[in-house]
Amino acid sequence: MLSHTLGPDDPDNPMNWPTHRRIYASAVAWAMAFTVAYGLTTYTAGITQIVEAFNVSMTKAISGFSLYLFGIFFAPIYTPHLSERHGRSTIYLISIFCCGLFHLGASLSHSFASLGVCRFFAGFTGGPCLVLIEGTFADVWSAKTTNTYYAFLGVASYFGAASGPVVGNFVIQAGNWRWAEYVTIMLILIVFAFGIGMPETYGREIPRRRNKTRGLAPPQQPPAESGVTIGQMATVTVLNPLKQLFLEPIVTMICFCLALNWVVTFQWFITVPVVLQTVYGFSPQRAGLAFISAVGGASLAALCTIAIEQAVYRSCKSTMAIEKRLIPAMYGSVLMTGSLFWVGWTADPKIHYLSPIFGTAIFIWGGLSVLISLVTYLFDAYPPAGTLAALTAAACVRIAVAGIIPLVIVQAFTNLTGAWALSVFAFISIPCWAVPFVLYKWGPALRARSPYSRSLSIHNYTPLPMEMNRMSAGPYQGAEMQNVQV
Repeated sequence: MLSHTLGPDDPDNPMNWPTHRRIYASAVAWAMAFTVAYGLTTYTAGITQIVEAFNVSMTKAISGFSLYLFGIFFAPIYTPHLSERHGRSTIYLISIFCCGLFHLGASLSHSFASLGVCRFFAGFTGGPCLVLIEGTFADVWSAKTTNTYYAFLGVASYFGAASGPVVGNFVIQAGNWRWAEYVTIMLILIVFAFGIGMPETYGREIPRRRNKTRGLAPPQQPPAESGVTIGQMATVTVLNPLKQLFLEPIVTMICFCLALNWVVTFQWFITVPVVLQTVYGFSPQRAGLAFISAVGGASLAALCTIAIEQAVYRSCKSTMAIEKRLIPAMYGSVLMTGSLFWVGWTADPKIHYLSPIFGTAIFIWGGLSVLISLVTYLFDAYPPAGTLAALTAAACVRIAVAGIIPLVIVQAFTNLTGAWALSVFAFISIPCWAVPFVLYKWGPALRARSPYSRSLSIHNYTPLPMEMNRMSAGPYQGAEMQNVQV
């Protein structure tokens, strides 16, 4: 099944490219997502120095971390419309380059206001790299391996986020907090150079460029499901996501689970260094190394998800139902809850420091399993415009709460203690256990009754025969399904 309208025999169809070319396109997308995520979290290594340098409170210093996330928040809203008009490869290169410029501005800031503004726009301009990676992988790899390729692209942001504090703590030891930004700029330049030759993968842009090269008129194509007019674009990526968030049971449940998932994931970047330094007397550099456990947890999540999908796919006599993608979330949600109690009640000087570190790895294992499972389920839950709206809602909600929690987590740990603060998250996460099982059993019925399943297009036109054939052959994966995974 194709994620675009190029014919299966078209040599320019990305799925017909040589393996090395598909791997290169995927590697560029992966590297850019990794770099943007790295730029987000490496900042946390210098928060203490930023407090002293600008004479601001700890909460205000932490806001530089949150502002980056708030910038990324807008990426799922505007990126589909840009890539529809200019393709993916161009947006990748412009995005990562502009992100580097704002990191440069942050590194040269002489006031916290300037630093905060640059951090926000670094996330705002770099966000498309985290959004487009899903569309790129869907263009290049078959839909029958959705969980598998999402496992690979999912670990890009997790590996990048985990690497930020590890590298950052050693960098600021040799210099100061500004060097954390300088190293990010160097990484961006390397990735930008690596991506200059990235081929275009978007199925609607490839024929446009091909005809332009041949001196032909632009090809006739159905209107983009992300919208053509300003009103249509606002409907698909603003109004419909808001409606689905409150009125669509599938989207509501998934948004709740993913929001809680990211709330806990991003509070680790603030609380883990604090706990290890205050409870166990770790140096900042040694505390940063604890985030290697997140890399281990993300690797376990990816490997388990891939193994499960391949085993299920082989056991299916016909097309694999998309509800089968929910299996990793069934055990992942339990791992999340158990790890929160584990970390909360074992971060004690009487208990070895490896216990909370291993507990953090288990949380990342469970959390990424849930993310991969639920987001890939949304990939094919609705026709294109409905799916794009659902993915936008899920992305924006989890990014927004991930940006808010770091601003209050220090106060929560101070007033409730770490054990009870994490226990509150654990208790809230228990209802998440039911979500994948509910969707597994009643998901088809919920989707059948959804108005977004009955609406094939936001445009008043009849789908082309090729589109109808693909939709009747199995789950439809639209060209605009390219929303954020951070």
